[in-house]
Amino acid sequence: MAAVVFVHGLYHRPEHFAAVAEQLQDAGTEVVVPELHRGSLLADTAAVQAAVDALQEPPVVLGHSYGGSVITGLRGARHLVYLAAFVPDAGESAAGLGGASPQLQDAISPQPDGSTRLHPDRAAAVLYGDCPEPLAARAVDLLRAQAPGCGRGVPERHGWKHTRSTYVVCAQDRAVDPGLQRTMATRCTDVRAWQTGHSPFVGQPRLVVRLMQELLAITTSRR
Repeated sequence: MAAVVFVHGLYHRPEHFAAVAEQLQDAGTEVVVPELHRGSLLADTAAVQAAVDALQEPPVVLGHSYGGSVITGLRGARHLVYLAAFVPDAGESAAGLGGASPQLQDAISPQPDGSTRLHPDRAAAVLYGDCPEPLAARAVDLLRAQAPGCGRGVPERHGWKHTRSTYVVCAQDRAVDPGLQRTMATRCTDVRAWQTGHSPFVGQPRLVVRLMQELLAITTSRR
């Protein structure tokens, strides 16, 4: 069975991809969305690698935002998709590439235990500003605290150098600067541009579904 793996970004959960996952599953695609928040980039990458290794067929793997750093370290993907995501090279981290926009940084609230949270009102505007209000509100409710340091993690492997990849620039993004996205996109095999904010899987899931189905069809024909 054709399979896709979605890798969420910082503060997010697998549930943020629920609408996309449901539509793909209804069409007969196996969908896996691993839980990150393992405490470090290397631990997050290991969790996703285990999910990839458990599949019968190499999957198309999509990483969103920080999830781009995670998928960069993977082996065994059929195709990599970077959705408003970081594409680190040797010695680089998401933070070192530019990290969060000033608007997103302003939404970050430090916690006494060293973790951080996002201020709900500011997170809604930065992450889901182009989404219908009910969807944005639910997405904000799903956000969780983030352990420190993950964004400074450096991948041990750089899969985009060995595996075909697609970068999706989210041109209305307020969380990761679109100009930075376009620069990182030059490292990928193919580039798309969507007139969306940072989280199209929330507001416009059909865009993500169609892209994944297209890439599954293309990569199947190449095998």
